[in-house]
Amino acid sequence: MKNKVKTTFIVTTLAMGLLHLINHFISAAATVNNLLKPRAGKHFDWRFGNIYYTKTGSGSPLLLIHDLAPYSSAYEWHEVIRKFSKDHTVYAIDLIGCGRSDKPNMTYTNFLYVQLVSDFVKQVIGQKTDVAATGISSSFVVMACHNDPALFNRIVMINPESLMKLSSIPGKRSKVTKFILDMPIIGTAVYNIIVNRSNIEYSFTEKYLYNPFRLQQRYIDAYHEAAHLGKSGGKYLLSSLNGFYVNANISHALKEINNSIFIINGKKRDDSIAVAESYLAVNPSIEADYINDAKMLPQLETPDELYQHMSLFL
Repeated sequence: MKNKVKTTFIVTTLAMGLLHLINHFISAAATVNNLLKPRAGKHFDWRFGNIYYTKTGSGSPLLLIHDLAPYSSAYEWHEVIRKFSKDHTVYAIDLIGCGRSDKPNMTYTNFLYVQLVSDFVKQVIGQKTDVAATGISSSFVVMACHNDPALFNRIVMINPESLMKLSSIPGKRSKVTKFILDMPIIGTAVYNIIVNRSNIEYSFTEKYLYNPFRLQQRYIDAYHEAAHLGKSGGKYLLSSLNGFYVNANISHALKEINNSIFIINGKKRDDSIAVAESYLAVNPSIEADYINDAKMLPQLETPDELYQHMSLFL
């Protein structure tokens, strides 16, 4: 019995050591090209970690916030930043847990990002600002605006998450998923499987882009690298997303804020009309429009059309 226990311990230790080396190799290989190197970026020393951002152009401030996923970053906006910088001082941020910002081991919540957006506007931008946010990130912009409307001017929500999904709360199954992903070695291995290059490419062709022929290899490379920066610390964000800890019911805040809100949905997104109508049902003053040949990321797929739509509003 002692020999069996000893053998099991040795085999387990060796297996875990090998898995750790594999995890390290995957992370190193994904970031070796340094596609997201901070060329002209700055860092905001926030209380929960360093936040990477860029500042370009001149004029009234515009804050661009990417979708919330472990492989997302301000790279999402790189096709349109130069366009907007002609008339605006454009701030493009890597949210905590994403891209070139810190990725601490913590539970990420909607309120955490509400605090980040509010503090960034107060301490970095320093004046009332327009904001454009993608996907679930739109939810904490709404909540931040509800908490402190003096910080925000106009809000553009690009393919915002459905109000029904935002109302989902952690349950037993989601808590188990979070526990597994948060594990030091096994969780990192699971994370590496989930955010591998093939799965990221699949997300682009099936979810993000309507026309798969618009997909460029550099998009996949940049997203793959973003997922593995910070020693794959993006797994803590992923575990919080899968555990529904980032969700928040924003209906009350959405109904009460008086700021001008503009929704831009990709027409080819499956639930684009239903999502827009659900937001308008809560706040009829919201304006909504569609980009015909786009899904979730028109800023990458149809940047000229997105720029034209947003320019009419901002």
